[in-house]
Amino acid sequence: MDRIFRGIMKYRQTHRVEMVEQFVKVKNRPEPKALFFTCMDSRMLPAKFTKSNVGDMFIVRNAGNLIPHSQHFQDEYTTCEPAALELGCIHNDVRHVIVCGHSDCKAMNLLYLLKDTEYGSIINRRMSPLRSWLCTHAMSSLEKYEQLEESGFNTPLIFQAETPLRRISAYIDLGNKFSVTDKLSQINTLQQIQNIASYDFLKKRLETYDLHIHALWFDIYTGDIHYFSRQSKQFVEINEKNVDRLVEEVSKYYC
Repeated sequence: MDRIFRGIMKYRQTHRVEMVEQFVKVKNRPEPKALFFTCMDSRMLPAKFTKSNVGDMFIVRNAGNLIPHSQHFQDEYTTCEPAALELGCIHNDVRHVIVCGHSDCKAMNLLYLLKDTEYGSIINRRMSPLRSWLCTHAMSSLEKYEQLEESGFNTPLIFQAETPLRRISAYIDLGNKFSVTDKLSQINTLQQIQNIASYDFLKKRLETYDLHIHALWFDIYTGDIHYFSRQSKQFVEINEKNVDRLVEEVSKYYC
């Protein structure tokens, strides 16, 4: 807490005035342009690596950047993630939903261990809220990983995209640069696109191309950010050489 208090004092002396000025500008009519789902990992700082300011986007964080599939929304039982989708996309007219996974994700490391059926047994799940969360909402990602593993990591995975007629074909780490759990993390990030698209209250906007879902992946050890290019069918690093091409691709794909 001492560190937090000292940090607050530093904020008061440096950025407070600037931030208050931004708060005043968006006080009555904040117009966020994106809804950003990411992991609660303390190394993930989305406002910094996207250079976002006050009012630019909603941010939702949890263990493993998961968005539960709509099949879990029954009898008025839900979690904050679909509520955030409704708040952002329906009540605030956000047009872009971004899911951002990352390397060395502790939640994905634990999910990988759930390949051991005993480790993920009902008894063990009841002893761990985190294990239960992953068993309930992330097993589809693990199943996709096992499918990729069985194929030798060289065939594309298929994910349901915004509508039944739009699907994502995805090659995962063809250069074999990442660990198995990082591959799982990339798969999990794409699986969330499928989960988001399962909600009926988003159906009309998705069908009319008025709402778009994107996937980012952050390599915390290099600082590189990767965008899933549907044209290239894989995650590609965003850099000075290709940023204009990616902007053009997104403009054409989501027009």
